Amino acid sequence: MQVIDRRQNPKSKSLGNRQRFLRRIKSQIRKTVKDAIENRSVTDLDSGEKVSVTANEIGEPTFGFDAAEGSRNYVIPGNHDYRRGDRIRKPGGGSGSGSGGSPDGDGEDAFVFMLSRDEFLNLFFEDLELPNLAKRKLKSVASEKWSRAGYANDGSPQRLNKYQTMRRSLARRIALKRPRLDELNRLEAELEAAESRADGDHGEEAKRLARLIEETRDRMRAVPFLDPVDLRYNRFEQTPKPATQAVMFCLMDASASMTESLKDLAKRFFILLHLFLNRHYRSVELVFIRHTYTAAEVDEETFFHGRETGGTVVSSALEVMLRIIRERYPVQDWNIYAAQASDGHNFDHDMPRTIELLQREILDLCQYYAYIEVGEEESSYVSALWSGYAQLEAHPHFARATVLDPTEIYPVFHNLFASNRQAS
Repeated sequence: MQVIDRRQNPKSKSLGNRQRFLRRIKSQIRKTVKDAIENRSVTDLDSGEKVSVTANEIGEPTFGFDAAEGSRNYVIPGNHDYRRGDRIRKPGGGSGSGSGGSPDGDGEDAFVFMLSRDEFLNLFFEDLELPNLAKRKLKSVASEKWSRAGYANDGSPQRLNKYQTMRRSLARRIALKRPRLDELNRLEAELEAAESRADGDHGEEAKRLARLIEETRDRMRAVPFLDPVDLRYNRFEQTPKPATQAVMFCLMDASASMTESLKDLAKRFFILLHLFLNRHYRSVELVFIRHTYTAAEVDEETFFHGRETGGTVVSSALEVMLRIIRERYPVQDWNIYAAQASDGHNFDHDMPRTIELLQREILDLCQYYAYIEVGEEESSYVSALWSGYAQLEAHPHFARATVLDPTEIYPVFHNLFASNRQAS
């Protein structure tokens, strides 16, 4: 007898218990995931996370006897202190279950467990309200392409490899000693010359040459110039898409009006874009540019948590981006993507320069340029950037959207990168 376990419970036999446990303490896990997003880098999302839960949060209700009611008989071995009828005070001085307080003021240790990579990503995507299909695609779908994989003996006519076919034809004709065409032409010329001399000896020579020519032709017919065994067709297989170079520019307004909650919205968008690009490129380089009056390339920690503030001049960030492209990322070798996050503020005198840089230089260099305007509530106010960027909407590599809440990030992202857009 054979027993086959077909339950959807890979590897771990306690998977069902783990899932029920995760559902019970979901609020604590969501808080941990939110903190992890704030503290992790944009590229460091593809791993698990430790979750700390206090003992009170994992306790289960149980039925028990009321210690203050009823009578009980106890057998205490080795009793030297009590006699029949003595009342024994319960340790801790009260009724009910539970552990006593620690004399030095310390409480019970928290229970710590590890979220797996998939569990962490599911919770991250859940916060963005991704449909299940999108979660699967962003996490696991690999880009593939058809690539050459040698030769096959059969195939469609359009895949016939003429060079390999003729090589095999020539090798077979040499091995079988098929007469060459110039040899036949030489015999025919000798026969013609012998027939022109009509004496007896040359008549015999002509008959011999005629027989030799017929034998040569028979051998040529027996060993054809091209045989089905010679045919070779190009063979193709699906292979992972070869690594190509991509760079993602993250541009963000660091002025005083960009609060921590707005920066958190921007960071979630940058993370989603990085995951999206990693589906198409084996590695993606990140360049962080933050700007106030001036702009500078910074590390990720400074990008999201730097404290310097000031006014807003967007063109300064675009100029830094152009300089970095020219110095380190030539267009012929790199696929360039850019994402700009801002609350929409910019000085009016800077808008013409900003639009000029985008229209004349940057958009033609980028595979895609996405602008998201983050805010905390809906408003009838139209920002300077939103109004100015309206004239860029006709460009196939540009898109813009507003985000007011984390749940809006994925729908906005999906619209920006929909497959029917013309972006590469």
